[in-house]
Amino acid sequence: MIAVDKAGGSQAFPAVDAIFPLLHGQWGEDGSVQGLASVARLPLIGCGIIGSANALDKGLAKRLLSEAGLPTARSVALRRGENVPFETLAEALGVPYFLKPATQGSSVGVGKITSPDEFETARTLGFHVDHCLIAEEFIDGREIECAILEDADGHLFTSRPGEIATGAQHGFYTYEAKYVDAAGADLLVPAPLNTQLEKRVRSLAAEAFRAVGCDTMARVDVFLTGDDRLIVNELNTVPGFTDISMYPKAMAASGLSLPQLIDRLIGSAMVRFDGFDTADRDLAPNANPAITAKRET
Repeated sequence: MIAVDKAGGSQAFPAVDAIFPLLHGQWGEDGSVQGLASVARLPLIGCGIIGSANALDKGLAKRLLSEAGLPTARSVALRRGENVPFETLAEALGVPYFLKPATQGSSVGVGKITSPDEFETARTLGFHVDHCLIAEEFIDGREIECAILEDADGHLFTSRPGEIATGAQHGFYTYEAKYVDAAGADLLVPAPLNTQLEKRVRSLAAEAFRAVGCDTMARVDVFLTGDDRLIVNELNTVPGFTDISMYPKAMAASGLSLPQLIDRLIGSAMVRFDGFDTADRDLAPNANPAITAKRET
């Protein structure tokens, strides 16, 4: 790998054993970095190209979940140039409803809509950061999250669920509640659920992980309504790993410490890559010898 400085000079990076992507949203978890690592023949920790792209695109993920028979919130897709008024969406989804950029993360551009003015403001902001928006019904329920780790042999380890209790001052789990306001939300890990509900959450999370085509790791977010219905909200294939992030907290509550989690993620990435790399060379005996030699050194 080569680094190019501002003056145009270059120098080789030290050998890279594996890439651990820490980039959220577009280009970070939409398959772009994952594809770059694949082309560069470098092991990548986390979800691959297809699962990453599927999960970040909220509209596509919903279709895949629905085709698998899994419950999702009602939604309508909006594209630039389509003049869909507030009233049409209100009739289809009820009020309030949410308006979300289809391929952004971290709640960027998400608005809770109760009026035509709020709709116009959120639509303008949304189309500033994305080509497609998703209008989605409001689900009155608890926000439950489950961490999933897939080993190289395909075995899924599904964590105990955690719960996001958003501060009343935010109304929903906004960008500010996640990253700016220290009192924006409380993480309850494990979530206060009875045994049967916890089992249902973990089972649904595993099904959603498979339905969207994820591999290695993801965080699955679901809603739990007052009448104990579970509704899949979304999947995050590059979950946070900070000291306030749900993914490592949920894994720790399930008996897997952060060092153990990192070891398993790296080990899985290396084993999977070695298998794919060997298969590539077996299937392409006339491959570029320079590339083959680079991988074998």
